[in-house]
Amino acid sequence: MKPVTPVEGTDETVADEEAAQLHRTTVWGGADRKLWDGFLDGTVGSGLRALADWAQRSGRDGERPDTYGNGLVEELEQRVAEELGFPSAVFFPTGTMAQQVVLRCWAGRTGSPVVALHPLAHPEVHEDGALVAVAGLRTVHPTDAPRLPTAEEVRDHPEPFGTLMLELPLRDAGFVLPSWEGLTAVVEAARERDAVVHFDGARLWECPTHFGRGLAEVAGLADSVYVSFYKSLGGISGAALAGPEDVMEEARVWRHRYGGMLFQQYPAALSALRGLDVELPRLPSYVAHARVVAAAVREALAEAGTGWFEVRPETPHTHQFQVWLPYAPEVLTAAALAQTEDTGVTLFRRWSAPGTGLPPGVAVTELTVSSPGLEWTAEDVKTAVRDFLARVEG
Repeated sequence: MKPVTPVEGTDETVADEEAAQLHRTTVWGGADRKLWDGFLDGTVGSGLRALADWAQRSGRDGERPDTYGNGLVEELEQRVAEELGFPSAVFFPTGTMAQQVVLRCWAGRTGSPVVALHPLAHPEVHEDGALVAVAGLRTVHPTDAPRLPTAEEVRDHPEPFGTLMLELPLRDAGFVLPSWEGLTAVVEAARERDAVVHFDGARLWECPTHFGRGLAEVAGLADSVYVSFYKSLGGISGAALAGPEDVMEEARVWRHRYGGMLFQQYPAALSALRGLDVELPRLPSYVAHARVVAAAVREALAEAGTGWFEVRPETPHTHQFQVWLPYAPEVLTAAALAQTEDTGVTLFRRWSAPGTGLPPGVAVTELTVSSPGLEWTAEDVKTAVRDFLARVEG
């Protein structure tokens, strides 16, 4: 495939880039073998048919559509509250909206607009400064190390804060988690400062395996939790907050003010319920097999003598992890695409340049293991890595 040469400001370049992205998505999604199903792997028709089939099997196809949050949306909220062990939960169309709302609710109760969080946390990297610009909050960072803060860092942070937000796992650092003892110590340190604790649990569903605790026990460390329905559960969209009754009641008010009280949301709610029934019980097997895949990737890279590389974390904490290689991202993306086009196997997908402060010529990608990946043996992974590297270096 001929690479695109960007020319800033031209409609032709935008069209070429969109066409290239569509081509990659189609090729990778249509592979005979892949480690996971991507968000865009299917079509509108296949997605709707799968959801309708599950609705029929689960006995929900005869239910009436929701209006302004009743029906299936209420059922989903009750299910989330039960799974996480909280008295109440509220459905939101997006996690960005949900977290702004809950953090401003806590700010009103603590009297502090300051939120302590990691500089790699989602609100700091992926939300265009919404916590400050829209919610009127201010953020501080107990640490900038590529991990969650320690109890000592939380306890000794020089500025006061009303809420400590912990992203579990911390995606942009490699989907990393602390130990259970470390997490409980951090929560205790925040309590010592009279701060509340909120979990950005967009991917909380897959964390119990690492902690060796049940989902409700993990969530119960926090005063409130946000969860996503599409990142690990395969839903269409949507998120939920869980927490105390009074906070969730105020969150409903703010949801309306933010424009999140949609007329009908039953496709998203139904797909979330499907994820809780079908994908949630499978996540421990995905996490366990991600460790097999990561070890095979690491061994194959070492055996190939590629020089510097990194699998982060070395043993995955969840069913997702990062791989770093010393090549330009466009070179690695092209090799990944060629591998699928030639062999029908998708190992890696798109590679990206890392953030600032790192040398040029280094690229990172994320690997996920879900249902399709359970069929891969360690040798399958190593064979695919060797074939990929031959295309990079050929």
